[in-house]
Amino acid sequence: MLPVMNEKNIETAFSNAKEIYALYGVDAEKALDTLAQIPVSLNCWQGDDVGGFENIASADGGGIQATGNYPGKAKTADQLRQDAEKTFSLIPGRHRFNLHAMYGETGGKKVDRDALLPEHFSRWIDWAKSLGIGLDFNPTCFAHPLADSGMTLSHADPKVRGFWVNHCIASRKIGAAMGKALGSPTVTNIWIPDGMKDIPVDRLAPREHLRQSLDQILEEPLNPKHNLDTVECKLFGIGSESYVVGSHEFYMGYAAQRKGLLLTLDSGHFHPTETIADKISSILLFVDELQLHVSRGVRWDSDHVVILSDDLKAIAEELVRHNFLPRVHIGLDFFDASINRIAAWVTGTRAMIKALLLALLEPTDLLRKAEQSGDFTARLGLIEELKTLPLGAVWEYYCLNQGVPVGAAWLNKVKQYEKDVLLKR
Repeated sequence: MLPVMNEKNIETAFSNAKEIYALYGVDAEKALDTLAQIPVSLNCWQGDDVGGFENIASADGGGIQATGNYPGKAKTADQLRQDAEKTFSLIPGRHRFNLHAMYGETGGKKVDRDALLPEHFSRWIDWAKSLGIGLDFNPTCFAHPLADSGMTLSHADPKVRGFWVNHCIASRKIGAAMGKALGSPTVTNIWIPDGMKDIPVDRLAPREHLRQSLDQILEEPLNPKHNLDTVECKLFGIGSESYVVGSHEFYMGYAAQRKGLLLTLDSGHFHPTETIADKISSILLFVDELQLHVSRGVRWDSDHVVILSDDLKAIAEELVRHNFLPRVHIGLDFFDASINRIAAWVTGTRAMIKALLLALLEPTDLLRKAEQSGDFTARLGLIEELKTLPLGAVWEYYCLNQGVPVGAAWLNKVKQYEKDVLLKR
């Protein structure tokens, strides 16, 4: 068993940390109040290795692959909900849950994706309502016989394109039903794996097809209080190493010209030396809102569990420094089947929240003043000194006040749940 921290010591450490941050003009209590209002959308597909619960013949994953065979994977929607509830109990704050269309419940009946209805997600809506959380949604344009070619919305065959167009239209309506029922808009995200393994001759035609498909999908306006549409770009993927139809440039242009459409940035969807932190301020000059899929690529878009890395901290800093939090929807996107799946969820989500806290505790005005005056010496020196301020004491106090395990004590809860539940599946 890992040690459990003493409550009195936590409070004393926080009191000392408040004084230290106050020297830099930072109100730690205010930072925690702000943090408690920021939801993070947990990705359902971490819980079952992107399997879903469909009763149709699946096929090629279309660039999606979870590696590992750790015991205890959720095999039913009830098990996934149970695991998600356990995860929420170990994470401070009130958050959201992000579903793919392949996680619908059709009562054992074969319902293809173009025929999905809100009723197939009614149990998810009831569950979210009981927890007081919001839901986000994604059409599933992979792992289906009509995705075997590697093309969906950009397919040369209008019948194939039509199937996927209808699926995305159905998904928007499902998202709107979720948002209306829960009183919080669902972010419905369109991502497709379309691309080619080797060098294409015609890069234009698939993109023309994709634009036409998106125009059809988004033709019907939906209430933004219920549903927010977004499109997600990608650099390359498994089987699309040479060409991706929905590139960053394609979707950036499309989102910028279409009022009300969001753009999704996945931190694993770019070159390994790129960071999406640098893109946020540029994009928000041209689109109203963004969705982030926070992931961790190792050498490629490998969707490793998020950790408190420099890249993650840079993303959070951009959101806080420029007051972008009201315009950005933060979601996670990773799937690791080599470790306990609940531990993966908890690790990644707590890392994201820690990064946000670190940004909220930054004396941004002090740093900006040094920069604007041309005192780059002070700017660099302050940034380095801030790295050793007592973030941990503030984080531990936040977890204590939110009623979740402090420090590494959450691992004890996960290990016990693994013994009591997961290993018996």
